[in-house]
Amino acid sequence: MLSEIQKANLRFKLVGLFQIRMIGFVGAQLVSYDENKTVVRIPLNRNTRNHLRSMYFGSLATGADVTGAWIAFDYLARTKAPVSIVFKEMSAEFLKRADGDVYFTCTDGPKVVEAFEQTISDGERKNVDVTVIATVPSKYQDEPVAKFNLTLSMRHKPK
Repeated sequence: MLSEIQKANLRFKLVGLFQIRMIGFVGAQLVSYDENKTVVRIPLNRNTRNHLRSMYFGSLATGADVTGAWIAFDYLARTKAPVSIVFKEMSAEFLKRADGDVYFTCTDGPKVVEAFEQTISDGERKNVDVTVIATVPSKYQDEPVAKFNLTLSMRHKPK
């Protein structure tokens, strides 16, 4: 029998295989997940490394994207609600070289779920700001290497 994290990781990998192929390309893995917090790991490897031997910007953006949106994607899959989800804005602050496996953490789950439920109830577009913090624990412990601010836009699309 699969644990909850194994089931969530299987869904995560399927999204990477069929919907957002960059998840699979960069080898992203769901480390932990609940409705409050999501942690995703992207390994530093041949696919994700730039010419300076640190993580390529596109890989970092992919990590921030999937970490910030995973709670909404999972909630959407569980509720089967007809809601469209897209990022409207993104800003990033790069603090250190990401020269190891990068862990992306988002703790804005309650805000995402609340916006999801509000758009279902009133049909209006909801924008929610989420923050994703990137760390390289093998080199810098909990010190951030990058901070991402994203605006997740959701809208209920009744059938």
